[in-house]
Amino acid sequence: MRSSSVLRTAAIAGAALFGYAAVIERNWFALRRCEVPVLPPGARPLRVLHISDTHLTPGRHRLLSFLRTLDSLDPDLVVNTGDSIAHEHAVRPFLDALGPLLDRPGIFVFGSNDLYSPELKNPARYIWRTSADEHRRHVPDLPWAELGDSLEAAGWMNASNRRGRIKVGDADVEVAGVHDSHISRDRYDRIAGPADPAADLRLAVMHSPEPAVMDRFVSDGFDLLLAGHTHGGQVCLPGWGTLVTNCGLEPARARGLSQHPSGAGPGRRAFLHVSAGLGTSPRAPIRFACRPEATLLTLVPRIG
Repeated sequence: MRSSSVLRTAAIAGAALFGYAAVIERNWFALRRCEVPVLPPGARPLRVLHISDTHLTPGRHRLLSFLRTLDSLDPDLVVNTGDSIAHEHAVRPFLDALGPLLDRPGIFVFGSNDLYSPELKNPARYIWRTSADEHRRHVPDLPWAELGDSLEAAGWMNASNRRGRIKVGDADVEVAGVHDSHISRDRYDRIAGPADPAADLRLAVMHSPEPAVMDRFVSDGFDLLLAGHTHGGQVCLPGWGTLVTNCGLEPARARGLSQHPSGAGPGRRAFLHVSAGLGTSPRAPIRFACRPEATLLTLVPRIG
C-alpha cells in the first residue's frame, strides 16, 4: 500500500474516532448503581445520587435532558462534587435541570471550574503533569457565588471547607467537606477533628480526590468519601483503562467504588466513590471508553 493511502486511511480512521468521541460517547450518558455497606446494623437503606463535573455550557441539551431524568430515581440525598458550570450563563440552566432534586436534601462543594472559565491547553500535558501546575489565575470570572447562593437557598448544604449535620430520612448524617485541593483552596484545619461515632453516617465530600486529604478524613473517622474531578480519565484505552487522573490518585481508582487507603494491611479504611462525571471541559469535548455518568449509591448496613 502506498504511503499516501496509509495516511489517508489513518486520517479517515482518526476522524471517525474523534467523531465518535465528540458526538456519540460524550452524549451517551450512563447511570451506574452500587451498594455500599456503611450504615449501622438494622438501618434503613439510603439512596444517594452522586453527580459531578457537569461543566455546563449553553447548548448541552442532551446533558440537561439526562439531568432532568434523575429525580425519578427517588434519591434520599443528592451530592454534587463540583465543576458544575463552565460558562457565565450556565447557572440558571443547571438549576432548572436539577428541578425537583433541589427539593431533596443535598450537599455540594465547588470545583475549580465553577470559579474559572476554561482555557485552551494541550490535553497531552496531563500525561506528565496536572493542570494544577499551570493554574495562575486568582480572581474568579464565573458566577460561582450565584451558583452557591442558589443551591443554599434551595436548602442544600455548602460543604466547601465546612462541617455540619443534616437529616436524611431517619438518618443523622455528619458531613465534612473541602474546597478544591487541585487549586489549593482546601482548608482541612477548619474542619479537622474526630467524627461523631453516634452519627448514622459520617460522610466526607470533596472535588479532587487527593490522597493526603482523604487520609485525614479517614483518620478522623469518616465512613464514606465522595469525589469527582478525574472524569474517569476521560480518554481511556480499551483493555487498559484510565491513563491519567489529573491528581494524586492512582489510575486504578479513577472512577467507581474502592477503599481508601487501598491495598491490604492494618489500619482504618473508608469507602471511596469517584464519579467519572457528566461532562467534559469545553476545550476538550471528547470521551473515549469512559462514558459520562451519574451514580446511585445504595447505602446499606455494615456487614458483621
